[in-house]
Amino acid sequence: MVVKKKTAKVEALALDEEKVHKLIASLSVDGGEDGVQQVAQTLQSCLQLTEPVQQIQLIKKAGSQLETLSEQQPGGALDACLNTLVLIYTSLQAKNPLRRAIASALSSVPAWLQDRTVNSLSGCLCDCMSSSSSDQFPQTVDTISACLDGFRLGERCINKLLAEVLQFLNKVLLEYLHQNSGLAGRHIAQAHLMQACLSAVKTSMLVLQRSQITLGVALQAQQDHRKLEETLGNILGCYIDILTDEEFIQSVQSTAGMAVVLLIRSVMGSGDEVASVVCSLLRNSAQGLSSAPQWLQLRCEGLCTSGRPPGVSLYLCHGALAMLSWKGALPGLQWEELLLLVPNILLDLDVSVKESSTAMVVARVLTLWSGAALDCLQGDSHLCPPNLQKSLSGGSELQQRLLEHIYSHWEHPLDGVRHQTRSLFRNLLVLHQHTNPSISSPKEDPYITELTHNLLGLEWHMRGKYGSLGCLVELYGAEHLLSVRPQLPDRLLSLMGDQTLAPYASDLLERLFVSHKAQLAVAAGGDAKTEDWMKSWHQTWVTPLLHVLCRARLDQTTYILDYFLPKLLRCSPSSLAHMVQGLQDAPPCRTVSSGPSGSRGALGALMTCLRAARAQGVIPSSEDGLWGGLVPLCLLKQALIHKHDQVRMDALGLVCESHRSTEVLTSDEMDLIRHFVPPNLNSQSPGIRQQTVSLMKKLLCRVKDSTQLLQKRLIQEQRDGDQHTLHQYKEFLRWLCVTLLEVLLPGASFSKCLMSLHLLGLLGQLFTFTTGPDIFSLGEVVTSTHAKNVLYCVASNFLEVKQLALVLLQQLPPSAVGLQVPERKSCVLGAALDLSTSTRPFDSVTAAHLLNLLLPQLDLSQALIHCAQERGLDLQLSSPPPGASEALVLELNALAVVRVLLHCLQSEVSKAELSLLQAAASFPLYGRANCITAVLQRLNTESLSQTEGWRSLVSELIAVCYRVSDVVSPVVQSSSPEGLIPMDSDSETSAGLQRILQEIQPRDSNDFFNNARELDTNLGDDHTQTTHMPPLHTGGEGYRVTAQMVLVCCWRSMKEVAMLLGQLCQSLPLHYTDENAHTHTGLVTEEQVEGVGLYFRQQLLQSRHRGAFELAYVGFVRLTEMLCRSGSRALQQLPAHWLSEVLEEVKSSDPSSKLCATRRSAGIPFYIQALLSSEPKSSSCSLLKMTMRELISLAMPAANRNTDGSTVPQVHALNILRALYRDTRLGENIIPFVSDGMQAAVLGFTSPVWAVRNSSTLLFSTLITRIFGVKKGKDEHSKKNRMTGREFFTRFPALYPFLLNQLEEAAATVESDSGQVKLHPSLFLLLLVLSRLYPSPMDGSSSPLGLAPFMPFIMRCGRSAVYRTREMAARALVPFVLVSQVPSTVHSLLQELPSEPGPKIQHNCVHGTLLQVLFLLRSFQTDSHRPLPAGSGIGEALRQRMWLSSRQNSCVVTRGAFMDVLVCLCGPRISPLEDLDVSTLRQETLSILMSSELVTSEPSPAAIGPGSIQYLLSLTQVALSATVEVPERWGGSHLMSRLLECLLRCPHYEVRELAVEGILKRLKEEEEEEKRRPEWLEETTLSNLTSLALHETHPQCLAKLLQVLSALSSSSELLWRDAAKVLSQEEVLLHLLTLTQNSTHSVELHCSALTLLSQLVVELVISDPQSSSAVAGLAQWGALVGSCCGVEQPVEVKLMAAKVLVNCASTLLTNPHLPLGLSTTASLWRSVFILLQDEDQEVRDSASDFTSNVPAHLLGIDVAGVSVCPPAALDSGMELLCRLFELWGQVGAGVLVLTQWLLEKEDGNEDESAAADEVPSLEEEDFLFEKGDLNLWAEPLQWVKLLHRHLCSIILKFNQNREAEAITSQQVHQIRTQAQAKALGSQQALDILPALPQFCCPMEHARLTLQHRRATLALDALDKLSRKS
Repeated sequence: MVVKKKTAKVEALALDEEKVHKLIASLSVDGGEDGVQQVAQTLQSCLQLTEPVQQIQLIKKAGSQLETLSEQQPGGALDACLNTLVLIYTSLQAKNPLRRAIASALSSVPAWLQDRTVNSLSGCLCDCMSSSSSDQFPQTVDTISACLDGFRLGERCINKLLAEVLQFLNKVLLEYLHQNSGLAGRHIAQAHLMQACLSAVKTSMLVLQRSQITLGVALQAQQDHRKLEETLGNILGCYIDILTDEEFIQSVQSTAGMAVVLLIRSVMGSGDEVASVVCSLLRNSAQGLSSAPQWLQLRCEGLCTSGRPPGVSLYLCHGALAMLSWKGALPGLQWEELLLLVPNILLDLDVSVKESSTAMVVARVLTLWSGAALDCLQGDSHLCPPNLQKSLSGGSELQQRLLEHIYSHWEHPLDGVRHQTRSLFRNLLVLHQHTNPSISSPKEDPYITELTHNLLGLEWHMRGKYGSLGCLVELYGAEHLLSVRPQLPDRLLSLMGDQTLAPYASDLLERLFVSHKAQLAVAAGGDAKTEDWMKSWHQTWVTPLLHVLCRARLDQTTYILDYFLPKLLRCSPSSLAHMVQGLQDAPPCRTVSSGPSGSRGALGALMTCLRAARAQGVIPSSEDGLWGGLVPLCLLKQALIHKHDQVRMDALGLVCESHRSTEVLTSDEMDLIRHFVPPNLNSQSPGIRQQTVSLMKKLLCRVKDSTQLLQKRLIQEQRDGDQHTLHQYKEFLRWLCVTLLEVLLPGASFSKCLMSLHLLGLLGQLFTFTTGPDIFSLGEVVTSTHAKNVLYCVASNFLEVKQLALVLLQQLPPSAVGLQVPERKSCVLGAALDLSTSTRPFDSVTAAHLLNLLLPQLDLSQALIHCAQERGLDLQLSSPPPGASEALVLELNALAVVRVLLHCLQSEVSKAELSLLQAAASFPLYGRANCITAVLQRLNTESLSQTEGWRSLVSELIAVCYRVSDVVSPVVQSSSPEGLIPMDSDSETSAGLQRILQEIQPRDSNDFFNNARELDTNLGDDHTQTTHMPPLHTGGEGYRVTAQMVLVCCWRSMKEVAMLLGQLCQSLPLHYTDENAHTHTGLVTEEQVEGVGLYFRQQLLQSRHRGAFELAYVGFVRLTEMLCRSGSRALQQLPAHWLSEVLEEVKSSDPSSKLCATRRSAGIPFYIQALLSSEPKSSSCSLLKMTMRELISLAMPAANRNTDGSTVPQVHALNILRALYRDTRLGENIIPFVSDGMQAAVLGFTSPVWAVRNSSTLLFSTLITRIFGVKKGKDEHSKKNRMTGREFFTRFPALYPFLLNQLEEAAATVESDSGQVKLHPSLFLLLLVLSRLYPSPMDGSSSPLGLAPFMPFIMRCGRSAVYRTREMAARALVPFVLVSQVPSTVHSLLQELPSEPGPKIQHNCVHGTLLQVLFLLRSFQTDSHRPLPAGSGIGEALRQRMWLSSRQNSCVVTRGAFMDVLVCLCGPRISPLEDLDVSTLRQETLSILMSSELVTSEPSPAAIGPGSIQYLLSLTQVALSATVEVPERWGGSHLMSRLLECLLRCPHYEVRELAVEGILKRLKEEEEEEKRRPEWLEETTLSNLTSLALHETHPQCLAKLLQVLSALSSSSELLWRDAAKVLSQEEVLLHLLTLTQNSTHSVELHCSALTLLSQLVVELVISDPQSSSAVAGLAQWGALVGSCCGVEQPVEVKLMAAKVLVNCASTLLTNPHLPLGLSTTASLWRSVFILLQDEDQEVRDSASDFTSNVPAHLLGIDVAGVSVCPPAALDSGMELLCRLFELWGQVGAGVLVLTQWLLEKEDGNEDESAAADEVPSLEEEDFLFEKGDLNLWAEPLQWVKLLHRHLCSIILKFNQNREAEAITSQQVHQIRTQAQAKALGSQQALDILPALPQFCCPMEHARLTLQHRRATLALDALDKLSRKS
């Protein structure tokens, strides 16, 4: 992408008039030299002009005239010319091109004139420096800087005035230092000052750099050198003040650090003495300063103080590296010392740094240092001192420390830090290469080999690992890594499914395959054939890619297309042919099917590869045949309607994307889009909708660009082909436009509306809907019906649909929209005004959009007056004058609309003040306010012309907002706003609530909060009733009011008031007087803004309702942003003032305070958040720092705070801190305070007050998320949400001693010798934090922040008497033990266990130790994938303690834990122990199992108490391993049957359930491995299973048992036995039917029973297809399946039903013998269609699989054997059913069935519902948030049209087929009568709806429209049927 370079802004010269006249007068030369006269005239012309470009041209002309002047005597005219140029030069703003033009002109003067020019410039500059006030300082500093910017004469001038310039800069810096102390809280002014100060420091550095010689001479001079030294000393003092003042921002301090070193170098030269002085400054020691001049030494000593901030060393290091020269050999030993000192100082700083921005500087300076070290080594390496060479070599102590810094920062949250860390790592590797030039191969380098192994051994979730490996690839080649880890490509490809890792993995992959290709090419040599070595490359990189694309789940491959595939094809375009060939050679079933479940299959992989290749321009253009004939058209069509979203997107991308935007669309491509669009508009996935719109936009842009190309070609030469293509384009675009408009019907789904409107918006944007002589004239196909449907989309409940519809309406032809028709306009305006008082909240949003639609209309004011008169309002509104501009029309209309709305609102507020209940029921106030805000947002408020009208309106708006707030605030500020119970002690609030309750009480006979309340309307005016909602059963005499309605009215009103006030303050210009007494006119005054601020303060600090204060916060944020940017000094200082006030109030709060201490402190955190977020992030964040210090001191526990009352400030502080840590806008600025917050949270747990502990919990949870990130997956203990101990304690060093001390204190309380439970309050929190840390294999052994000290305390926590603590301790221990140390740690833990029974055994201690062993062994098996080392002694130690698992041990808890350890070692197929050890252990374990309570009949007393079930489950795990999982390893085949029988007959259901789960899991594994029925499933076991299935009572156990039987039944026929009795299939069928009917209470059981039942039904039909219909119960089964498909059913049930129907598609649904009869079969097909329209995408996708199971000859070629998307499956399914009716010879019956479906007659209660449907019921409006069973995806109207289309096709066949069975006229008459009744009833109901019912009652209108459409289509079908001759 070409980025356009920013051009400097050219501004005209701006001098005051008097000065211009003087200059012009001085240039008025009479006589004199011609040349000078010409120059003077040119300059006069320049001064008289105001056009900047012309001024530049004249200055250039004057420059060329000066150049040609001949030498002459000094004269006034020439001096006047030079003086004019110089004066203009010094008066211009920075970076003005005019200044550069003057510099060029002055530089071109002849040599004889140069001294005079310099004198003139010097004089002018002296005047500027002596006369400039502090306001002019930036201008003068900039002029000095400009003189040194490539301006030779300017440089001479500065050298001439060096002393004066340095004195001036000193004066500037002193002034800035003084100003900074008085700008607290004024962020904008502070930011300007920082910018000016930075400029001054940079300019002073530039002066020092450019005047080295002059400075050296001046300092050596006998005279005046003292004065210069004093000036330089003062400047150095200013630099030092900036460095040590933390109020200065980092960029200024960093520049000052460079300036200090530059000044020292300028004074002292570049010898060893400079290095010595800088070393002393870095060490903060005055010892090495003696070599400096006395004055310099004194100043430097001022910098070497004990209390200087740590940042000073950092900035000085940066200065030393940037300002001293490091190229080539170093001048002396001091330089070598300085070079090695810098990294050590930086690394020491690294641990103490808290701010992320400082960490960024440290990382950058370390990278700078590594660059400087490289510069030293770039020359002859023999000149490098040996000591330095040793220090910089890999493996040295310095390199080790730097690597530890890298490992602790490569996961840093700031991108910049991670990037710098990677650069540092690379530089360290290069340093190692330079210091060891003799080592050529990485295999010979032990340091590189060890580093490679260590990096590859790290977890793959560590993002820093990828960049480091990339550096190794870059420097040592890919083959080095591939030789160490050959499976690296597969591993990296498997990570591409993770969005966070995909970019890193793909970058590393790219480095690898590019490097590998280059290495292979070099190794093969120039003579070798490319194909030979490319085979190896393809095998390494392409083959694994194709395997992943075909077999992996879609979500794992999404990012391969985005990140990896394009890079691979860029590297090797020729690989595409290899990919296509490989995928098309795949087995046919995999080419067209979806491969394994959830994968894209070979078809999807093919689309992915082709799409990437097409986007890269690898595939040839479509114009030469469809993509070079690489893929057949039928495959593309299949892919475009494939079930998987991503396959469809890839296929669409292949069609739409192109390397050339002007590539012409072929007719095939247009046909493919026609095939794609209809079934893909209704996508539920936002990501897929976004991709579709994006790809269609690319296609339409191609159409547009190629159209321009074709038109150009047609102008040059007439070609029929081009004309034909344009005609095809026109037809295609019109088809697309009509298709999209026609789906916007009532009841269309949200997703379809959204997609259609998006695409129509694109058409409008790229082609416009014109009706004039345009090439496409899309406006011609837009009818008024289409435009109305778009208008009705504004009534949608989804905001995005409203917005898109509004934009589209403004693009459609006005004639189609029809808003210029007065009646239409009045109708829409009336609807908008009515909706603005609706009790349904989203109606007011609709009203706002309608008003915004009407605003540009010319005669809107007339319609407004008409509507106002209808509502009894008397208003005078001004109309726009004729010919008014669009902006003026918009402004006047907005003013009129706001006036009307304001007048209505004022009237309604007056009524609400009398009766809030009537307001809530009839005219909730929030709608009007929302509309006013929306209208104001539409205006450009900076250019309003009607200022007086707006000013008065703003005052009225603010006043009415306060009135609304006064009415509703008693509710939202009460203690319990949700229930409206007055418990406040505050008399005012209480009085307000009592008034409301008094209004209710006299008329209330029931509980007000549970029942609706009828209120008398006679108390109000006639027009208080809403016009759009018919009264409910009361004849207009009452309102139904609930507590919910009152509350919604109140909090939404508060919300809208907040938004309106925020909008007024933020968008309207401010009226204020600045510091220079200049008045800025505006519409909002400072007093009004301050008043609004105080209003927000009151609302946020006193509201109790979350909705109210959260939305007041949004308005307040707008206000604070405006305060910060305003020019008013008073307003700028308000946030700081308000903040200090509220903190003082929090500090002094107690239970009597008005501040809310419950509800997480309600609005207080929001108030403080808003104030802090207004502070610019680039500032010093003084407010944030002050606030955090105050809050943390309050949050920490204090000895005198132990009662509820005294802890209120602490609770507030904890709640506020939680909100601030969660606020993403504070970003990394909050990180320095995380350590303190964590300490406050942990210590808060020790408080005796519950409120403090509760708030501490919430704060702790927030901090865990802030530190470790949002949970990335379901696994709570995933390593993605963990970090190494070093990284954690490097970022939060204060937590190291704190956590260690706390853990030590907590561990001391857990000893359980006394048997008493002692639980330290903070122990759980400590273990939770520690369990998220782990040691990195890269950590140094002597790390000061190592994790080793924590281990003994964690182990001691395992002795706790609390089970959960022991478990947490075991979990926390695992990360602290390196994988290599696990065997020794486990052995030492086992040695602590007692080797024989004894009286003093502490079982808590034994259990804790066993848990630690268990967790360590499990993690070892997961992480290492290798056996325990030989001779670890673990097997022997276990055998010595086997008594712990036997009956000798009386504690079943420890028995069970020991058994778990044995399972961990003996259970897996490949044990981590040696074969001999594991074999012996297994035998001993088996003997203990056979003598245990699980197998023997005599239970021990211990086996009944607590933990007994857990113990039995541990035994069950052993038994399952020995019988089901790996029986061959245990050698107990003779015990198998007996053990399984014991498990299945155990009286404890938990044991039975676990046993059945184990069997089920094994069966599934063997099914995937396609093995025959296993040996362990012998007849006895099968008999036990079927017998248990008939008698099991526990639902979960029975469900899993039935799943086992399903798995067995699917592989072979199952013989059911009940003890000795064998059951027939009919008996089993009836038993399962009864079970299924009675199991609806348990979803799992119901699903399992119906699945097994369905398998049995299929088996019956297959075994006896003719007589199976006689078997009782098949119809009941069909009804059961149908009942599982209803909207109200859980998703799991519907998924099961879909699976059942898909599985029986070939045997039952399409069976030519109709085994179930027509009625049941048709109802099952109906169930399939219902599931295909279900709201849940998984259910729809599952049901659409039926197309894969249907015989291919029954389906069309596009869908046969392919899983297609649900809309395509629905259409295919209907077509298939019609074909089946023919096949069955049941066409007549089929016609009746489909007609009944059309009328929905199958529910059996049509007459009652029809009667109820005739009267529109708006009952749902009383229950604001009641939704019922909604399906937002299904589109009944589209389904009805589809049904009608297929019904007509089957009627046509019926009419043509004379041999078809007849349909009786009675049947037809009966259906016709019902259809006519429905049509008439629904039409009457539609007629009595109010005007524009789509807005006021959209649900009712959509329902009736659908009903009417069903009836009319049914009548139409019946008419066609009756025409049969």
